[in-house]
Amino acid sequence: MLTTITPERLTSSVLAVPPLCRNTDYSLNPAENTKLIRHIEAAGVDTLLYGGNANFYHIGAAEYEKVLSLLETAAAPNSLVIPSVGPTFGTMMDQAPILRRHKFPTAMLLPMQGASTSEGIDIGIRRFVDSAGIPAVLYVRAENYIEPARIAKLFNDKVICLVKYALVRKDPLDDPYLRAICDQCDPKRIVSGLGEQPAIAHMRHFRLGGFTSGVICVAPHVSAACLRAIRAENWTEADRLRELCLPLESLRNAGSPIRVLHEAVRLANIANTGPLLPLLTNIPSAEHPRLAEVSKAFLQLNHSA
Repeated sequence: MLTTITPERLTSSVLAVPPLCRNTDYSLNPAENTKLIRHIEAAGVDTLLYGGNANFYHIGAAEYEKVLSLLETAAAPNSLVIPSVGPTFGTMMDQAPILRRHKFPTAMLLPMQGASTSEGIDIGIRRFVDSAGIPAVLYVRAENYIEPARIAKLFNDKVICLVKYALVRKDPLDDPYLRAICDQCDPKRIVSGLGEQPAIAHMRHFRLGGFTSGVICVAPHVSAACLRAIRAENWTEADRLRELCLPLESLRNAGSPIRVLHEAVRLANIANTGPLLPLLTNIPSAEHPRLAEVSKAFLQLNHSA
């Protein structure tokens, strides 16, 4: 696992956002997590961001160190692993000294919905970074979550090293908030956080530095090729590859993105993801046949790619 980063390294590959594999008793499953990581890394994807899809929202303090130790040892030497903290202030401050005992070069602050203010987020992330001793990834997924000027100051003060931007828009090009952030910050230090769906629009028209992906856990070669096509400005090829991701993404959009991806990885026989940690639950078995069909077909595209 990499222990140092540069701005360029943070966006050198697609940022894969994998689920976390567990045994039936909810304990961590090292073998299956390693299997999933190797499947992703085999496509040259060497950045692993563990956040919502890994259900970091519900990981307790007692298990947090075990999770970090697993990820630290399971990833390849050249892979960058980014765990998450929060979303509450108390949780992230409890996790900070645990992170400090490990060698992760950054961690992502899960977004706090509702009980937060822009100034409070600014204060909280600074206090976390002071305690953890590493810069943070800021995750923006709500309108005016934090003012663009504050984001720019967090970058300038080396408090944050990357922004994951994940606001859903009917038209991804019509996004005044993203435009305002890009006007005040280097867009190459912002990644599109909604998978392949708006990635081309975000990278072509806002000049963002990269994108995160969940479906990359099934077909990493497809997602990696999509990023290469975008960077080569081969928009026709990029859009063709993007469309290959849409059947699985459509199922995620129609249900729960976290829950559907968690089951898709298992149904495609990539890794046994097991049960989701409460307060989430796995999708009903009635939904499995269609999801299995789509996931296996997508995996076949990965083999051909």
